[in-house]
Amino acid sequence: MKRKIITTADGSKTIQIEDWNEQYHSKHGAIQEAQHVFIKEGLIHYRNLINIECQAEAVGISILEIGFGTGLNAFLTAIESERINLNINYVGVEAYPVDDTEISQLNYAQEINSEKSDLFKKFHATQWETVNTITNTFQLTKRQQFFSDITDVEQFDLIYFDAFGARVQPELWAKAIFQIMYNALKPNGVLVTYAAIGSVKRAMKELGFTVERLKGPPGKRHMLRATK
Repeated sequence: MKRKIITTADGSKTIQIEDWNEQYHSKHGAIQEAQHVFIKEGLIHYRNLINIECQAEAVGISILEIGFGTGLNAFLTAIESERINLNINYVGVEAYPVDDTEISQLNYAQEINSEKSDLFKKFHATQWETVNTITNTFQLTKRQQFFSDITDVEQFDLIYFDAFGARVQPELWAKAIFQIMYNALKPNGVLVTYAAIGSVKRAMKELGFTVERLKGPPGKRHMLRATK
């Protein structure tokens, strides 16, 4: 399918699949969306939930990302992990890895912190299917895998669910996929996603999640956060 790099409303770039008219990140702002949905309502929420800020030593958590894609969510998480003294074991699942030519055109480091350019490159230079130490507080494993083939059971504290939208890939938003997510989460684990579709919310509730509809990122009214 034909792809191109576009600039989103906050100045950060993303990849657009032209045949689908679908982007890897919101056209209203790639960085703004990632910061709001996955960092603020995901990572920071979970840190506060388990009261990490009151502990003297760094605590470790495990994160599963559904749709590693451009690496933006992982990049922001690694930066945040240093700021809040949180050790993170991060697993990014991606069936179709983004190629190096496209990655080289993305401007996330320049927009977020130009001193982190080498860090962003490191995310994409590391081997797949291997545990890679990215920083003192962040380990990354990239798995080339279909989401439906995930078999982890109670391994993750937090899931970033960042699949392509239900308009173009409805099978990724089916109840069967969220059963896999539920299984992968530890008790009291949290899943966040940019979507707020009624059918997804109902499926999550049927599986046993407690679901919250929250204010969405720029350009989107709502998002979902689900707790096991």
